[in-house]
Amino acid sequence: MNTRRETAGHLAAVLTILIWGTTFVSTKVLLEDFSPIDILFYRFLLGLIVLIIVHPRFLKVASWRREALFAGAGLCGVTLYFLLENIALTLSYASNVGMIVAVIPMITAVLAHFLLDGERLQPHFFIGFAAAFIGLLLISFNGSAMLHLNPLGDVLAAAAALVWAIYAILMKKISTFKYHTIQCTQRIFLYGLLFMIPALFLFDFRFSFSPFTSPVNLLNIIFLGAGASALCFVTWNWSVGVLGAVKTSAYIYMVPVITIAASIIILHEKMTWIALFGGVLTLTGLYISEMKAKPQLKEEQIS
Repeated sequence: MNTRRETAGHLAAVLTILIWGTTFVSTKVLLEDFSPIDILFYRFLLGLIVLIIVHPRFLKVASWRREALFAGAGLCGVTLYFLLENIALTLSYASNVGMIVAVIPMITAVLAHFLLDGERLQPHFFIGFAAAFIGLLLISFNGSAMLHLNPLGDVLAAAAALVWAIYAILMKKISTFKYHTIQCTQRIFLYGLLFMIPALFLFDFRFSFSPFTSPVNLLNIIFLGAGASALCFVTWNWSVGVLGAVKTSAYIYMVPVITIAASIIILHEKMTWIALFGGVLTLTGLYISEMKAKPQLKEEQIS
């Protein structure tokens, strides 16, 4: 692989994660005046508008098989992931959600083993998984009087991690089409918004200008729509095409650190020592798992 292109892929992934690591906090702030489906719809509608302004050209329909991949990416990477994540944030700490979503690289490695060439699971992967799982339990405990093994918010966050891993696999396949990254992202956002329509009725979506009169709300929506959605999806999707699904997903390890720092500074959330230890254990387990995936990345990129 071209060294410059690979370096650019790493830098794009880092930029994406630095922004995504604070989206949990931004969303938590917006949940004071918006419902989860409100935030989801507004941010991706704004994101699609920004992408159209930047690159006013759409992809033509090449085949139904390719459209099915775009539709699946829109369903998983936009509608399901962010709806599950936003609802989880109403039921759990932003730091909890950020930590649990860090399991994405592990799930991606499992799916890649079955769906992509050259991705065999090794014994060290299972050691890492065990360490990370114990860490997630400690995060859920978070110093409370009783250990809740299945808090709803954390379960929804775990489900969000699963659908994002599926999105990563789909994006790896889409990247082989050699389409323009912005055009691919436009198509994914469009499908994501279409799949969102039933949820708008299910969650009683109602448009209102009043929440946007608050400068804080307006700035956070712009940040999520133009920055975390339009910009970051383009940079992330491009990184997946350059580095591969598993290698790019490894950068999600940085999310909990960024999220926890932002949660403590902005939201004044408390972090107990037991949850902190759980976070360290989770990241250690994920790192062990990823160490065994890296040597096989070249095989994935060639396939």
